[in-house]
This record gives sequence, C-alpha cells and structure tokens, in this order.
Amino acid sequence: KMDDDDDIPQFSSHTLAALQEFYLEQQQREGMKTSQGFNQYSIGSIEEDWQLSQFWYSDETASCLAKEAVLAAGKGGRIACVSAPSVYQKLKEQDGEDFSVCILEYDRRFSVYGEEFIFYDYNYPLDLPENLLPHSFDIVIADPPYLSEECLQKTAETIKYLTKGKILLCTGAVMEDQAAKHLGVKMCKFIPKHSRNLANEFRCYVNYASGLD
Repeated sequence: KMDDDDDIPQFSSHTLAALQEFYLEQQQREGMKTSQGFNQYSIGSIEEDWQLSQFWYSDETASCLAKEAVLAAGKGGRIACVSAPSVYQKLKEQDGEDFSVCILEYDRRFSVYGEEFIFYDYNYPLDLPENLLPHSFDIVIADPPYLSEECLQKTAETIKYLTKGKILLCTGAVMEDQAAKHLGVKMCKFIPKHSRNLANEFRCYVNYASGLD
C-alpha cells in the first residue's frame, strides 16, 4: 500500500526547529494570540534590526517597489533582492504569481525562507553560491546597508554579476553621483518612504524605463 504522506513536503527537523523557535519568539514579541494564525511572509514577521542597519520600507513603498519589480521582470521573471528584505516579503505575499525571487541578506533570520535565502556580506561581493549563475536575474533590487561609497561599490559588483541588465537601487539622495558612476543608474521621481523616518533623504535609481517616474 502506498504511503499517504508521500506528496506532503517534509521539512528537515532542523528547519522545523528553527521555524518553531522563530515562531515562538515572534509570538512572545508581538504578544500574539495563536488563534490569529501566523503569516510567515507578512511584513513585520521579522522585525528590523538597527544594529544591522536595517530599515523597513513603509507598506506602500514596499508594495510599489514589489509591483515595479514584477513588471520589470516580466512573465516567469527572476527577481533578486539584495539587502532589501521588506520588498522580498511583499513579493512573497503575492504567492502564486508568475515570477521567482531570491533574497541575498546578511541577517540569518531570513534563512527561514529556505532555499530562496542566500547569506550575503557586501564585503565579499562575489562570494556567492555556485548555483547563482551570472546574469540570471531579470531585475536586481538593492538597498546597500550603508551610505558609503565603499558599500555601494561592493554591492554594485554583486548587482552587476546577478543582473541581465535591469537595476533598481534604493539609497540616499547623497549617493546620486556614486550610483551613476558605479551602476549607470538615474534618480526616479518616486520617493521611497520608511516605516520610521530616516534622517537621510532616500531615493530610487534605475537604468531602464520604469514605472517609478
């Protein structure tokens, strides 16, 4: 007789333990009642960590950038989010849409997302898994964690390695010249907002005809 459990995806015990621990921490932090259920992809299911220089976008901004990425990637497109977890989480909310997405992120809490998570340290811009082929993403969305030329320059190496061409960069307005120099991107009219106001004016930059103008 065939085993009925055959087609149920099995998590490894390690993944399950990690998910469970993550879930419990969340519940304690939010004081959530279990009865409300839990959406692992919702914004806020992982809280921002300022020590990692993480600042989540506002819900509107994350949605807007996610929509732009899907349009830019096209049908069956591949999207890479480099240090832009709130956009990644928005993309995951649109589950079942015709695109795939990877998140390159320093914060290992995002490993709960399984194979889509790639540990990423901008200091080692090309230290990437072998299965991440060069120029295999239709669009790369990146938000370098620090407003420094060094950080932008190194993140730019990663972006250029991953993208087939399209780049959507979010960084401070002060980085406009550097962004043009390292990535050939121009500032858009769209102004990204964060869920907590940042001291630095933030802008989006693209190198293709986007819907953000």
